[in-house]
Amino acid sequence: MSALAKVGDPAELDLTGLARAIADREVSAAEIVQYTANRAARLQPKLNCFIATDFDRAFDAAKRADATAGDKRGPLHGVPVAHKDMYYRAGQVATGGTKIRRDFRPDYTATVLERLDHAGAIEIGTLNMAEFALYPTGHNAHYGDCRNPWDTDRITGGSSSGSGAAIAARLCWGSLGSDSGGSVRIPSAFCGVSGLKPTAGRVSRHGIMPLAHSLDYVGPLTQSVRDIARLLGVIAGADGKDHTASDLPVGDYQAGLGMGVKGLRIGVLRRYFFDGAGPEIVRALDGALDVFRGLGAEIVELDMPEAELCATYAYFALFGEFSSIHVPWLGARLADYGPMARNRLLRGLAVPAARYHEAMTRRGPLLKSVLDGRFARADLLFAPTTNLAAPTFAEADESNAESRALLGKIARNTRIFNYLGLPALSIPCGFAEPGLPVAMQLVGKPFGEARLLRAGHAYQEATDWHRRMPALRTSSAA
Repeated sequence: MSALAKVGDPAELDLTGLARAIADREVSAAEIVQYTANRAARLQPKLNCFIATDFDRAFDAAKRADATAGDKRGPLHGVPVAHKDMYYRAGQVATGGTKIRRDFRPDYTATVLERLDHAGAIEIGTLNMAEFALYPTGHNAHYGDCRNPWDTDRITGGSSSGSGAAIAARLCWGSLGSDSGGSVRIPSAFCGVSGLKPTAGRVSRHGIMPLAHSLDYVGPLTQSVRDIARLLGVIAGADGKDHTASDLPVGDYQAGLGMGVKGLRIGVLRRYFFDGAGPEIVRALDGALDVFRGLGAEIVELDMPEAELCATYAYFALFGEFSSIHVPWLGARLADYGPMARNRLLRGLAVPAARYHEAMTRRGPLLKSVLDGRFARADLLFAPTTNLAAPTFAEADESNAESRALLGKIARNTRIFNYLGLPALSIPCGFAEPGLPVAMQLVGKPFGEARLLRAGHAYQEATDWHRRMPALRTSSAA
């Protein structure tokens, strides 16, 4: 009997379960890497979630891992991971999803990658993404569109498109995306996986391609919330190479997962956040609230009058900052951008300096208003991650006013919390026709990740949405 037979289909294990199986020597890291390479050979042509793979290097790393003594094994020992192609590793290409950086090789490594390496993770490749992380779909004019495993005619969400698709298709067990307006949570929602945008400063950004310095966050995408807890415990914490990384202590995020939600107050944000949501999405979200209620949480209906103003300011901050970074390339290499990236950058150049300054100066007072108001009545906030299911590529190609309006809806519920710097967790909570994932968003106080993860884990212990795997189909073949 092969070692794989002892654990069943590895695709049915989450990261935590796989790490345990490798630690207990029920299966070897080398066997898991080989399994992943075989699976990628079959599914990559359908999904295009990788920009590059290196299974030879991964297999060598797995053999070294299998020879490592037990007391030297980290919490991710032997687990295959892959990240959005904007995390720098010394000497290796990091394209940022763009033609402009096709040959860019940094001479230093991102702090979070060093921490994952130290924990024993095995990197198998780099993942597709929106060009320069600039838009929330899955289109890429240079490396091809990344496709949603639930329906390959539909977008994954972005900009961490490859991360969402690879986790959903079980082509790796953990992935780091980036989130400047929802780019971890949106692909998590559209692909039916779990994703976290941490508190501002919780995770170092050293060695990561910037998009918007005041809104960028490093966040994990995984199958389950308990996987996020494990990954966050590895990558979080102070970093002398990043002065924005907080030196507040990092707790044991896994230790509190079993505490449940009894007595927690969950504040439901309906006005603004539910606007335009279809009945199937509302039913799935109300069903999630029923689960929390049944687990002993108190459900409180709240309003967040700051939402629309925060969304507006988030737009000015995001577009103003990312366009300023690209001014040299816009002057010298405008034609080398794909159309979606180019259009958004040119729009960003039109953001008035006065509105950007206003957005920055109003940020602190608006955060205080939310903390003093909404969090005085609730321990966590609840909203849809997105109020629509994944659109088709045709619907989201930005070619007309209707598609541009649709793209505006995708990030309306997420970018608010980038602006405020609050931690936000997206987890699947059901499906809408035709079989597309629906997700809820839980939002906590600054550095309240432990409570968020505790609530998300309690929900996933009571449901199985996060365990469901896509069958890989197309709308035209359905």
